Order: sequence, then C-alpha cells, then structure tokens
Amino acid sequence: MKILFVSSEALPLSKTGGLADVAFSLPKALAEEDIDIRVITPYYSTIATALVEHADFLGSKTIHMNWRNQYMGVHEIHFGKVVYYLIDNEYYFKRDQLYGYFDDGERFSFFSKAVLEAIDMTHFEPDVIHLNDWHTAIVPYLLKTQYAKDPRYAQTKSVFTIHNLKYQGVFERGFLEDMFGPESAFHGDGRLVFGSGINFMKAGIRFADKITTVSETYAEEILTPYFGEKLEWDLNYRRHDLVGLTNGIDYDDYNPKTDARLFFNYDHSTPEGKRANKAKLQALSGLTVDENVPLIAIVSRLVDSKGFDLIERVMPEMFDLGVQMIVLGTGDYHYENLFKYYSQRFPNRLKVYVEFNATLAQRIYAGSDLFLMPSRFEPCGLGQLIALRYGSIPIVRETGGLKDTVVPYNRFTGEGTGFTFTNYNAHEMLDQIRDAVELFQTNQEGWNALVQQAMSADHSWKRSAHHYLEIYRNLGK
Repeated sequence: MKILFVSSEALPLSKTGGLADVAFSLPKALAEEDIDIRVITPYYSTIATALVEHADFLGSKTIHMNWRNQYMGVHEIHFGKVVYYLIDNEYYFKRDQLYGYFDDGERFSFFSKAVLEAIDMTHFEPDVIHLNDWHTAIVPYLLKTQYAKDPRYAQTKSVFTIHNLKYQGVFERGFLEDMFGPESAFHGDGRLVFGSGINFMKAGIRFADKITTVSETYAEEILTPYFGEKLEWDLNYRRHDLVGLTNGIDYDDYNPKTDARLFFNYDHSTPEGKRANKAKLQALSGLTVDENVPLIAIVSRLVDSKGFDLIERVMPEMFDLGVQMIVLGTGDYHYENLFKYYSQRFPNRLKVYVEFNATLAQRIYAGSDLFLMPSRFEPCGLGQLIALRYGSIPIVRETGGLKDTVVPYNRFTGEGTGFTFTNYNAHEMLDQIRDAVELFQTNQEGWNALVQQAMSADHSWKRSAHHYLEIYRNLGK
C-alpha cells in the first residue's frame, strides 16, 4: 500500500505547532509497519540548510493557476525509512514565517495543486492521499472535480484529518475560479459555501472519502454547536465517515532515559533522577531549592483557549497552597504581563520565561511535579502526553484529547494518571490542584506510585498507526 501524507509543516523541516510533530511521528510509525508512506510539504526558506543540503532534485514543471503560471520544483530527501518530497516555489515559500500572509489562500492553493502534479516527478502513485487541516483540504475537492478523469488518480482515495476545526481557510466566493479557473465553480450545491464565501475546511469535510480527527472525544464534540465552529451540520452529514483517533508522541524523541536535553536522565524506576532534575531546574529558575515543595509547570501558548482566564482568577489562592510555578510560553500581552506581575509578587516561587525554547521545555517537563493544562477546548493536546512520559502529573480539564489520555486519579484505589475536572470553572480547577498538592505532601508512597503509572502509560503512535492502517485498507472496500 502506498500512502502520500500531505502537510503544510513537518518535522524535522518545519514547525509551528503539533501538526509538524504528527507529520513526522505518524509516517515514521507506519513505515515501521513496512508501509510505503511518503511525506510532501513546502520547501520553506526557513528550513535549516544542513537538513536539505543532500536533497535530490527530481525536476520541475510549470503549474497553470488560471491566469498565472507558476514554477514548481520537487526535491527528495530521506529521514529514516520515510521519503520526504519538498515543493519548491520561492515566490510562495521564501518568506520569514510559514503562515500569516495576505495571500495564504493562494499559497496553499498552489501547494494543493502541486501535490497532485508532483506525481510526474516522483513517479509515486498513491493508493491513499492523507490530507491535514485547511491548508491541504482543497485536494479532495480537486480529486473529485478537475482530476476526476485523470488516470493517474483513478483509484486514489483520500483521508482528511482535522487537527483544529477553529482554523478553516475562508475566502471570497470567487476565490476558486481565480485559483483554478472557471471550471472549478462547483459549489452551487452548497458543499463549499460558507456565509458569503467558500471554506477550505468544509471542502475537506464534504469531499474526502474518510474524515478523522485527533481524539475520540473531539470527534464527538465537534458534532455540537459549541465545538463545531459553524461546521457541525456538515460534520453530522458525514458523521458515519468521521473517526476520532487519539494522537501519540514519538517515544524515541520523548524519552527521559535518553533525552540529551535533560540535566539528568532517568526512567520510572529511578525517581532520584527526576528529583535531581527538579533541584537543578529550581536553581536555574531562581526558585527556592526544596524537593518537598510541589512545582507546577505550564508550557503553552498564553491564550484564552488554553484556560488562562481560569488561572488568572485563582492565582493568589494557588500560591496559598504553598506551590512553586514555572511558566514557559508566549501569547497574549495580557497573560504575559499577568505572569510577570505575579513573578514580582512571588519572586522565589514563580519564574516566567516569555519565549519559545525547546530545550528548556524538556527540562521543565522533567523537573516539575505537576503539569497544568486547563484548556477550554483541546482537540488532542501534546503537552499532557509529554508530561506523562516525563512523570509530571497532569491537571487537565476533561475535554477533547485531555479527557481521552489522562485517567482521573482515584484516591481509594490509587488508579489513574492525573487529576481532571469537568466544568470550565476556576474553582473546580483549584480543587484538583489542591487534591494533587495534598497527595504530594501527605502520601509520598501514593505519589510515587502515581508517577510510575503516568510514566508507564503507553501514548506512543503504535496503536493509532494500526487504526490508520485499518482505515486506509478499508477505503477501497
């Protein structure tokens, strides 16, 4: 079976969020099952030269985009068992950032068509094309319209994965004709119409052969108006083709036993290694070095959807519990200043790093006792999975992938992997923080058992990769 995995970003080449991790880890896991899976992604100028200096140039051609003709080059490089194809066009991809430009719609329309035209250079005829988020969501539409009679794709099926429904790619009504010519005006039946415009995410939902999203709970949530982002009707129309498959993490990369970014390596059988990381992290951050003080970590974008309005409401009460806190992230100016203010008020108990720092993030996961992630919504979430792997006990709201991956701690049986709360309420969150702190301070044996359970939980890609493989194989039936 041949799979073409299409993503607007993919590690180790490019990254702004969790999509890049998925675009690296899922193909890697499938390749381990001897599946011929290849990744195709833009050739951004931000890609480190050292990563692509040995890439092979496969060829080029002109892509006809209605009234404009654009150059397309195709390069090939290998990472482990996975082949990567890079779509080259300096006009669209030689920029300082991956996204955020006025012509993003045009850029990723070009990329979508280039994905289908690159077959002439790659000579790779996929059985399934796996698309991800709005940047690639127009590909299933093109397969069913302009490429419907193309013999190169006569047997090709498509899978479309929704990583975050909030970002949809909405453009004016005439956008498709402008990109792909008048023959693309195939939205009179409403399958692309969204208000007064057209919606790329909706195109993926309506035209893909199968739709997946990144957790079982999120697949249920997005069928409702609260989480559906005005696409709940379309999702319900395709609900029998919608499957939730919870993301994993790469257990080779995220491994406290071998992670070179840590101060000290450890695993679930060597708790003294985690304590040593905590002491070093406290010292580095200017906090009082004391292993008996519970240390809460936040590694996140500092935005409303991540639950920071809840944290803001109870910050003084949190510190009344005798905790320390380390925050790493950037985001809304309001929340950056909020944490800076409290770091001045509690200088030995709160350290704020307003930056993106991958090495520091790993050290925080390894050195913290608790990981706070009270999101309003969370399609899957990556932070809680890394925290579990590194023995930082998550405190999360029961939504999306947080609900699916963190098992609530049961004080009577000792079962569970973290602390959870149901309603989006600051004091419900505070109650769980209080319970976690109490366990840490009064029952060291129970706490150590909880850490071992968290670190022993399996959130690798293996299980989800098998489910994806089953989906691919059933598409032709």
